[in-house]
Amino acid sequence: MNFHISKTLPKQDFLAVKEKITEALKSEGFGVLTEIDVQATMKKKLDKDYKPFLILGACNPVYADKVLTIDPHMSALLPCNVTLRELESGEIEVSAVDPVAAMGGMGNEKIKPLARDVQQKLEKVIQKIV
Repeated sequence: MNFHISKTLPKQDFLAVKEKITEALKSEGFGVLTEIDVQATMKKKLDKDYKPFLILGACNPVYADKVLTIDPHMSALLPCNVTLRELESGEIEVSAVDPVAAMGGMGNEKIKPLARDVQQKLEKVIQKIV
């Protein structure tokens, strides 16, 4: 089972892709709570060069509330990470965690349909990006 939903985009402006992702997330009810600049962090902490690479912590509050009401320990799996990174070819890979892979196997049958709903929303987000 794959643990992520991914798409590779043709070479284009990295920050423009970030804006497209943010808008696509918004259209599916997600907000971006956190942003980690992997490129800057690795340079600062390890003096290692990375191509542009961001991790966006996306949250759909309606689904987060439903999941946390069922099991507050699921907070360890929130928010849903969505990443974008420039590949060696200059193409940009957009990837999101697959909530079914992350939460579906945790043994709580009430969570599985919610994970599937969020999975479908994240798949729509990834497919909208061109």
